[in-house]
Amino acid sequence: MPDLNKTYLYRMTHIENVPHILEHGVTHVSSAYTNKSYKAIGDNSIINTRNNFDLPNGKKLGAYIPFYFGARMPMLYVIQKGYNSVAVTPTKDIVYCISSVQKIVDHNLPFVFTNGHAVDGLSDFYEQKDLLNIDKILDKKAIDATYWRKDDDLDLKRRKEAEFLVETDIPTTAIIGWVVYNEEAKNRLHAMGVPENKVYVKPTCYF
Repeated sequence: MPDLNKTYLYRMTHIENVPHILEHGVTHVSSAYTNKSYKAIGDNSIINTRNNFDLPNGKKLGAYIPFYFGARMPMLYVIQKGYNSVAVTPTKDIVYCISSVQKIVDHNLPFVFTNGHAVDGLSDFYEQKDLLNIDKILDKKAIDATYWRKDDDLDLKRRKEAEFLVETDIPTTAIIGWVVYNEEAKNRLHAMGVPENKVYVKPTCYF
């Protein structure tokens, strides 16, 4: 049986979104509690693609709040470096909101998960009944890989970007901690009301 308490979920967000998350949890754009001052990071073209992407269950991918199963993802590189016409976000302003699969299950939140990037045709979608086999479904070595370009494994990037997708707002009680780049960011979160023991400084989670 996989330890779902230690199957962590990572959601990147701008540090300026943290106060809203502390009050309302992680909210969907269509939520009654949506953050009207949301500070976006990421590639708008990908966001638009996701909003129109049909899942096997007939719902739109954009209807879900996405998490990764690890840090240091290709999208983080784009956000930090400003590729694909994406505006650069300073590393110290990017934080990870951390939950776990078990927390989502305990809160009875509807979800699906994938074994690769959700919009890639090679990726498969799974439901709660499949959690017993999640350690076999996910390629943990790919997820934890420092880089994703290998001439002998052209599918590495897709598998690294496996996703956990939550359909509803995620309450604050499902958040187990935060990961930040440096002490400055940690101090900012502490000033916002995040307990010091819930913030972890891990520069290795960044580029």
